[in-house]
Amino acid sequence: MPTAADYLPPLLLRNPHLQSVLGSSHLRRLRGRRALAATGAHTRELILDGGNGARLQGWHSRVPGARARGMALLLHGWEGSAESGYMRLAAARLLRCGFEVFRLNFRDHGQTHHLNEELFHSNRLDEVVHAAVDMVRRLRVRDLVVAGYSLGGNFALRLGLCARVAGLPLRHIAAVCPLVDPATTLAHMERAPAIYDWYFRRKWRSSLRRKRELFPERYRWDDSVLAQDMRGLMAWLAQRHAGFDSLDAYFDSYSIAGDRLAGLQVPADILMAQDDPVIPFEDFRRWRLPSTARLEVARWGGHCAFVENLAGDGFAERWLAARLCAALPAD
Repeated sequence: MPTAADYLPPLLLRNPHLQSVLGSSHLRRLRGRRALAATGAHTRELILDGGNGARLQGWHSRVPGARARGMALLLHGWEGSAESGYMRLAAARLLRCGFEVFRLNFRDHGQTHHLNEELFHSNRLDEVVHAAVDMVRRLRVRDLVVAGYSLGGNFALRLGLCARVAGLPLRHIAAVCPLVDPATTLAHMERAPAIYDWYFRRKWRSSLRRKRELFPERYRWDDSVLAQDMRGLMAWLAQRHAGFDSLDAYFDSYSIAGDRLAGLQVPADILMAQDDPVIPFEDFRRWRLPSTARLEVARWGGHCAFVENLAGDGFAERWLAARLCAALPAD
């Protein structure tokens, strides 16, 4: 069972910025595509019911003829997708471990902007819960585990808070560098090297432009709106499209800081890097987790990267698969 203390990258890969860039690189995407193909799994698209007319796309993978130990639901980070390298690499690990895997796309992520008219925002937990329930029903899932990266880790832990009421057979959660406090994360990013602001704003602006093209009668904002800095653009989203009076109220709606996970009854493992350049480590120092949750902190790893070598192998995928496989032992 690998632990955070076992992650010892070579000296070259102990730079958090290099780690973070490599974690989302074309190399990792290529490795993920090849690793998933090598499992021999059959993958098909499903459009899930997110409730209130919402539709969410996902990709269900299973190895023909294999008896699955359970279903693993994977949730990507903000402006990532079900096709991100880490998602495919994690899926391949879990398939080899005997799971079926479902990689869910959040609203407006991947190539799904056309499925829903309203914009994505991070308080749309209800539709993710509803989609998970629909997936469990349609695929006749008896045992479910969920894993998420960054914002996906935040969603995974919040999903755990709702699991019992929603009737989800959720047995275990694994979260890699989950977003804890959105307000402190934004402030941290504003002080970080500009590459992170550039990366996320470029992808988010592209997403918003795509939405405007698809629904021109609904969205008539001009490019001056998209030219705002990250704080301004998030405040615009919160107040104009997410129904909040302020940016602080929006951030508060999906924060899991302090003791907000106190009611979590599902066992959870959380992996964090002390040198994460996106999510401040102080959020984890102040976190008050319930007895059901265990936090492991690696000295290195960057943001959701934990790359082990220049070939692009990832420790986080090994760690995640080991935790979820131990939670649902094979018969």
